[in-house]
Amino acid sequence: MKHRYLIRYYPPTIYYEYKQYNTLKVKQIDCLQLYEDKDIENTFKSIVKSEPSINKKNQEVIKFLLQKLLDKNFNVESHSFYLYKTIKTHSMPLTNCALNKKGDKFITGSYDRTCKIWDTETGEEKLVLSGHKNVVCTIAWNLPFCDKIATGSFDKTVKIWNAENGECYHTLRGHSGEVLCVTFNNQSSVIATGSMDSLCILWDVRSGDEMFKLMGHSEEIVNVVFSKNDAYLASGSFDSTVCIWDTKTGKNVHKLIGHHREISSVQFSSDSSKVLSSSLDGTVKIWDVLTGGCISTLTDHTDEILDASFSLSGKYIITASADKTAILYNATTYDVITIFKEHENEITKVMFNPQGTRVITASRDKTVKVWDTESKKCIQTFSDFQNDVFSCSFNYYGDIIITGSKENKCNIYKQIQS
Repeated sequence: MKHRYLIRYYPPTIYYEYKQYNTLKVKQIDCLQLYEDKDIENTFKSIVKSEPSINKKNQEVIKFLLQKLLDKNFNVESHSFYLYKTIKTHSMPLTNCALNKKGDKFITGSYDRTCKIWDTETGEEKLVLSGHKNVVCTIAWNLPFCDKIATGSFDKTVKIWNAENGECYHTLRGHSGEVLCVTFNNQSSVIATGSMDSLCILWDVRSGDEMFKLMGHSEEIVNVVFSKNDAYLASGSFDSTVCIWDTKTGKNVHKLIGHHREISSVQFSSDSSKVLSSSLDGTVKIWDVLTGGCISTLTDHTDEILDASFSLSGKYIITASADKTAILYNATTYDVITIFKEHENEITKVMFNPQGTRVITASRDKTVKVWDTESKKCIQTFSDFQNDVFSCSFNYYGDIIITGSKENKCNIYKQIQS
């Protein structure tokens, strides 16, 4: 039985492919222990102990891959970013933007009923994905492969597109309300959608067929996210609850009740053991995926919480609030590490870089700020906007930032190379 090994840098993961009875199978090995040890030996011993099928020859391959993962995550020089390009995207309001894995392309959705694919280097419009009959509200790459794009629209449909030539593979019909969120699972085999009709639907990417209708919410669904192991889906709703679903059966595993207002964001931890939910009630809750119990409630903000995120290492949590602050927490003790206070209006979006050394915050004060998690200071402010900034994100490697603002422009920032 011959193995083929692949790696994912963030969070550090090794995959090995093998054939069993002429069927190709994939085994996933989480290497999150590297974040704790910053040394390959303990992680290597744990892998060998838990995976007895890996022979001596392949153990050397594992050691080599672990070293690559360690180097990529920790032996990284931090550089400042500069404004590389500003791109006017659509004539009507921009709804979202997202970089692909490499950062050489990005996509935008708009009220003009299209999704566009752009070349990051040149700013050239590569493709226009046309066919929706209303606002394209939500867009997604099938990370890390980035050969497909999903778009969800107020026309109540979802479309799956070929990212290379713009061909529409499937139009997914099943919702009776506007589609508000869409995401691929990590293996790019399943799409989850959430809608104003209070339903989540799981779809087969290859065939376009509906797999499961997930009924458990009473109001619109604004977040859908898969766990890193693809075993679960979490959905967040304006009914103030989060549901956790078994992706193989479509069954509701837990309904997480405790928030008192609309859910604004939902995310799994990298080890898939916890769910983070933020709410307009001004709190963030951390939930246990297996039991459905609330582990902790964070109550340090004084206004609505609009976004929250785990770092990939599981070391930090960051929250963004209408109270103009972002709070960095210890993700183990849930203690406040620091409060980022320099914005002059509500913070709409936060995100860690893959290494967990930087946080970016987008604000209605027409700025984006870059913060250092070690020094706990703002190290850069981007003031290249004439209107609210509602979106900011890193690419997969953390060396490119994209922002979306209400003036229908995307700004591309690149890391200064030494």
